[in-house]
Parts: sequence; structure tokens; C-alpha cells
Amino acid sequence: MDNETINIQKKKKDINLKEVFDLLKKRAWLVIAITILFTSAGYLYNSFNNTPIYQTSTRVIIGADSEYMKTLMVMITDPLIMDKVKEELQLSQTSEELAEQIEVARIEDSQVVQISVRDSDSAQAVEIANTTATAFKSEIADILDFKEVQLLSSADENHQAINGGQHKIVIISFIFGAITGLGLIFLLDSLDGTIRKESELELVLGVPVIGSISNVNKKKFVKRRRQRKINVRGETADIK
Repeated sequence: MDNETINIQKKKKDINLKEVFDLLKKRAWLVIAITILFTSAGYLYNSFNNTPIYQTSTRVIIGADSEYMKTLMVMITDPLIMDKVKEELQLSQTSEELAEQIEVARIEDSQVVQISVRDSDSAQAVEIANTTATAFKSEIADILDFKEVQLLSSADENHQAINGGQHKIVIISFIFGAITGLGLIFLLDSLDGTIRKESELELVLGVPVIGSISNVNKKKFVKRRRQRKINVRGETADIK
């Protein structure tokens, strides 16, 4: 029987659940080690490459018709207003960068306008939102002599990051590590040429196995051998 035939016969072996369990139990440390390694790598990558972003919002009431409302909403993120906010809060970003952090939206068809702010600092997001609303109310009265702006609600600090999906990388790393560990266990087992069962030996030799020799404990073997020698001499002794 050539080697190719033997390999084909080995691949046709039925999967025994107990053998699979024993295999996983024997090399469980490998799965644990690889899973920890991948999860740690995912956590480190996530820590250095993902910054949590917080969002908060304030609302104002603008007493204007729909057409004039659009103009006033655009004015909220105008460089003139942004410069006032930047100066009051002593922010490092430019007026354009500050405007990109702010989103202005009208609540349905009402006169209520929501000013939402995103920032990596939750407390600073609150300050920007409230200061923007106050600066807009003050400046729009001076520029357009429009005084129909009322502060409806101030912004509250939100401690929950809006990009909460940043932990997905860690979860994916954990799952990928576990799968990789399991795959490596079965790969190593397939490469292991050790014969463990009589059926495998029969496949290799091509002949049935008549009997097998069990493992012999060396201490018990020596003990029995001494007892036999003592009996032959006609002597008796206690063997400890």
C-alpha cells in the first residue's frame, strides 16, 4: 500500500466528538493565548486610532418666516459668529474648523432651530453650543436689527460618545483570535503523524490488529518482579 493511498484513507476517518473534545481540551491554552494576543492588539489599535466624539445640542426659537429663516440659520455658522465664540472660549481651532463641528437644523416646520456641536471634549462641546446660541442672538440683533431670537434650552453634557462603534474592533479581534486558535489546533493535529488508535494502525499496515500492549507503570512492574523472586525462593516479605 503506497503513501498516497494511506493519506486518502486517513482523510476518510469519521470525526469522533469525544476525540475532538479531548483535542480541544488538550490544546485549549493555544486558543486562549492567541485570543488574548489578538484582542490586545485590537485594543491597542483602537486606543491609538479612535478618539471618542461627544455631541450635545441647544435650541433657539427664531420668529421669522420660512425664507428669512434660511438666511438666519446660515448666519449661525458665519465666520463673524464663529470668531466671537472662538474669542470668548479661547479655542485653538480656526473659525472654519469650528463651523464644521456645528450642525444647524430646523425642527420640522416649526420656528425651533437646533444647534448641535461635536467635540472630543464633552464639556467643551457644551460650552461651544451655548456660546454659539448666545453669540448668534446678540450679533444678529446688531447686524440685522432682528430681535426675535429666544434661547429655548441650553446644552447638557453628554458622556456617551456618538462613535460608540469604536469597540467593534476589539470584539472582531476577539472573535478572529478565537477562530484562528481553533483553526491552528486542527491544523497541528492534521500534521501530527502519531498513531493513537488501533483503527489508524490497521489503515497504515493494512492488516487487522490482534492485540495491544497497555502502558505499564514502572514502579508496579518492579514491585511485581520482586514479589515473584521472593516466592521462588520460598521466602515471604512485606514489600512497601
